[in-house]
Amino acid sequence: MRPRHTLHPLPSFPVYSCAFLSPNEVVLGGGGGASRSGIKNKLRLYNIDADRSLELKDEFELERGEDAPMSMAGQKDSRTIVCGVNSVEEKLLKGENVNCRAFSDYTAQGHEYVTTRDTDDFQKVTALSPDGTLLAVAGSHDLTLLSFPSLQPVSERVHSEKEIYDASFSSKNLVITTTQHLLVYALPTVPSPPPSQMSLGKKSKKKSKTSGNAEAEKVVFLELQKTIELPSSIGEGVTFRTGRFHPSNEQTLYTIINIVPPRSRKSKSSTRQAYICKWNTETWKVERTKKVADSGLTCMDLSSDGRFLGYGSSNLTIGMLDAKTLSPLVSILKAHEFPPTVIKFNPITSLLISGSADNSIRIVSVPSVVEGSSFGFIVFLLLTVLILLLAIAYRQYQGSLGF
Repeated sequence: MRPRHTLHPLPSFPVYSCAFLSPNEVVLGGGGGASRSGIKNKLRLYNIDADRSLELKDEFELERGEDAPMSMAGQKDSRTIVCGVNSVEEKLLKGENVNCRAFSDYTAQGHEYVTTRDTDDFQKVTALSPDGTLLAVAGSHDLTLLSFPSLQPVSERVHSEKEIYDASFSSKNLVITTTQHLLVYALPTVPSPPPSQMSLGKKSKKKSKTSGNAEAEKVVFLELQKTIELPSSIGEGVTFRTGRFHPSNEQTLYTIINIVPPRSRKSKSSTRQAYICKWNTETWKVERTKKVADSGLTCMDLSSDGRFLGYGSSNLTIGMLDAKTLSPLVSILKAHEFPPTVIKFNPITSLLISGSADNSIRIVSVPSVVEGSSFGFIVFLLLTVLILLLAIAYRQYQGSLGF
């Protein structure tokens, strides 16, 4: 399939994170980071038209010296985004890194109320639970579980000796993806906040740190239920990169596995490879494995209807697979000049967006029926059966008339 897609250059705006607020509204996070490059760190709200054209609706510039928003999650019902932004160096030295930022009622009419939380670590992972009550934020080796939207701690911090790359929720579990393991934790029961607390606050242009007088949440220890090892059948030099639950089937989890074989004396070069694995979370066995690229994968997302899996590769390719069969559906070569940093489906699976540090995003139109997908095959099969039944009925009708 050759879907329609459009590349949008965004001068002086390296893109690292994004979240949809509606089917045609997306917030992008990016910038030059904490370095003195002169490229400002910002959040930008864009509107996407039917022809994939892009219109800037709002821009929020972070404080000079703060980091770029490197990870982001969105809650479309409350139009809230949560992102990880390190504070300025002076605050870091004082241990005042207020790096978890939540923006409520995000609209094009201005910058909204901001709630912040100090998680004491560089925030590279930001993940919301499906019911919107829990938020997982993680740095390289520590993960904190917060209630949402209050951002109050729910559990003791989880520490991993291996580097943390991702986190994903089901209704009962939190899976933390590290380089060498999948860590499966049982979720604590968190009472739903009253309606008056569902919004983070009134509209304001100013930042406001979470009040210390807020009612404290009960802090518990997360129970580690399982530690899942890397599949031994794939080879050496294997690392996990991403782990995500299927949006409507909690018995399925998808992982990216990148491979860098160790160099041998006979060969100075090594061949990188990337696989996507489909796991059964009841048995924790791999049901399907698909080699996707001869290079590492950098990002992955699942469509909200569970039909498609989007990915970005370090060889500058973005692509799409059938989530059920892992069959390839779309491959766009040289989608960016630098490896993709983020890829995201919109809420109704009509668009797929990829972003890169090359100051660009690419918008891909996803057809309602994709050739080669399991959904398209099912439709074709049903039509075939219907035609056969009509043919049999017609013959019986002719026989009853004596033809």
